[in-house]
Amino acid sequence: MKIVIIGGTGLIGSQVANILKKDHEVIVASPNTGVNTITGEGLEEALKNANIVIDVSNSPSFDDEPVMNFFKTSNQHLLPAEKSAGIQHHIALSVVGTDKLQESGYFRAKQVQENLIKESGVPFTIVHATQFFEFAGGIVATSTSEGKVKLSNAYIQPIASAEVAAFVAQIATEKPANKILEIGGPERFQLDEWIKQYILSTQKSLEVETDVNAPYSGAILEKTTLTPENPVYLGTIEYLAWISKPENQR
Repeated sequence: MKIVIIGGTGLIGSQVANILKKDHEVIVASPNTGVNTITGEGLEEALKNANIVIDVSNSPSFDDEPVMNFFKTSNQHLLPAEKSAGIQHHIALSVVGTDKLQESGYFRAKQVQENLIKESGVPFTIVHATQFFEFAGGIVATSTSEGKVKLSNAYIQPIASAEVAAFVAQIATEKPANKILEIGGPERFQLDEWIKQYILSTQKSLEVETDVNAPYSGAILEKTTLTPENPVYLGTIEYLAWISKPENQR
């Protein structure tokens, strides 16, 4: 099959490409390779004779207006182009809890993306993944103020990006589900406790302060917002085993 991966040079996209290119023709589509979903540049050519599109792209800015513009504009170009090209399956990566995090500009934009996919007429599967292990450092960066990392004690069920990529690659070769499929990691942590493990493992001198009202991407968390309700797949890589490897301690 010919499979086009939008955002194919990123963390997930590059791993998905490496898995699928063993058995399929893979087009890695990103502005760096001449395919731009914001402008529409290169889309028609990339989708020519393609069977499947995997969209794992993400906005370069998470500020409210730019992130909404990214997901809205990108999908308004991509999905009609897919329909014209006769794409048989559109797979998109989104986030567990998106519909419950609408106080956040980022998650409002992801909801718009999901709605556009459902309304597009292209057969689809939306994968809702929990937070990746690799983004613990990003959570620290965005949650630190006055020298402390302020976090909720809501539950989180993080997953290794390698397992997300493997699941997305598998789904790409199956029939469209035409619904959301939830995936997560093998362990459930309190968010503050998970980040304490990250800080300890990476030997950072930071203090975590627990605050039930601490925002996450601009939204207040309920206890289980970030955990899957009906997962179809749970990873097997445990966080402490993963973070103990030097290459993961960034």
